[in-house]
Amino acid sequence: MLVYILGVVLFALGICVSVALHEAGHMVAAKSFGMKVRRYFVGFGPTVFSFRRGETEYGLKWLPLGGFCDIAGMTALDEVTPDEASRAMWRFKTWKRTVVLAAGSFTHFVFGFIVLYLMAVTMGLPNLAAKPVINTVSDCVRSATTAEEWNDPTCRPGDPAPAKSAGLRPGDEVTAIDGTPVETWPELLSAVQSSSGPTEFRILRDGEPLTLIVDVPRVERPDGEGGTERVGAIGASQAGMLTYGPVEAIGGSAAFTGDLLVMTWERLLEFPEKIPAVIEAILGEERDPETPVSVVGASRIGGEAVEHGLWEVFFLLLASLNFFVGIFNLLPLLPLDGGHIAVTWYERVRDWIRKLRGKAAGGPVDYTKLNAVTTVFVLIGGAIVLLTVTADIVNPIRLVPQ
Repeated sequence: MLVYILGVVLFALGICVSVALHEAGHMVAAKSFGMKVRRYFVGFGPTVFSFRRGETEYGLKWLPLGGFCDIAGMTALDEVTPDEASRAMWRFKTWKRTVVLAAGSFTHFVFGFIVLYLMAVTMGLPNLAAKPVINTVSDCVRSATTAEEWNDPTCRPGDPAPAKSAGLRPGDEVTAIDGTPVETWPELLSAVQSSSGPTEFRILRDGEPLTLIVDVPRVERPDGEGGTERVGAIGASQAGMLTYGPVEAIGGSAAFTGDLLVMTWERLLEFPEKIPAVIEAILGEERDPETPVSVVGASRIGGEAVEHGLWEVFFLLLASLNFFVGIFNLLPLLPLDGGHIAVTWYERVRDWIRKLRGKAAGGPVDYTKLNAVTTVFVLIGGAIVLLTVTADIVNPIRLVPQ
């Protein structure tokens, strides 16, 4: 239980760090353009401590569930003092305001990338692309007529060990078999199963190309339909995690980040249709592991991952959560940063059209006219948060069934 609690605390701390970095991104970008940043606080509620450095007050509040960066004149409706007027955010060029507004999401992407990079050079990254990289090399391969015999690792005298005898090692990436390129593990399996006798394997080992000759035996195995079939086998398993050197990890982490961003966007598009399943879970139905989770649910999963020593799940979840928040925050909906960016560019395009028509600029958007839309979005968002938190308390997603 203590390990579980530690995992929950660590994951919550990771979320707090990402939130602090989000607001720091806004602050650093705003200061770099000369905008006035009044306050930078981590958390909400009563103030634990604060101090002033220059024109900005920095501090920590009791509830570390968010934070804020108070930039003078973020909209034309914000009150500013006479000395702040010339440095009000709304007076700056569109591209500068866009950079400041997007800087928060940018920090989530950077934070997620750093987490993945550290994973790549230590525990490795998941082999999502099913690359034909070898994880283990078996001591033997043998025929079997039942699933139990096929899964039994016990070797008998005389059983061949084709992969081991040929010199294949964990970490080798197979690039071609008998002259035919292979790019995925299923392609490797298909090529091996149709092979027989001495077969040329081209591999990459530590980035260096090698050619090995593997004497592929034909073995009998269950065909899944009550019978058996004869196939080629070499005695090697696929690597589920891919490790990288410090330099290689940059490219590997960047590619994996791209894959996760695409997957995150797809999950975001599926988000609305998953809400009914969350309601059903609250009412007692089995919880679909693909349903949305709240920060509470993510922290519980993080704690369970630490409890069972699944640190790769812990860090992947932390990176994925940051990517989700980064993308979600850029949606063109108020009060999200993406909504403010949309309004900023609406002003720019509107004034450009007015200029073509010989008219003066229209001035800043009156945000009060958007209050109704903003309120609806906030209410919907609040309802979804309430639903997911409730589901994560009464019927949480678990890594290990209980």
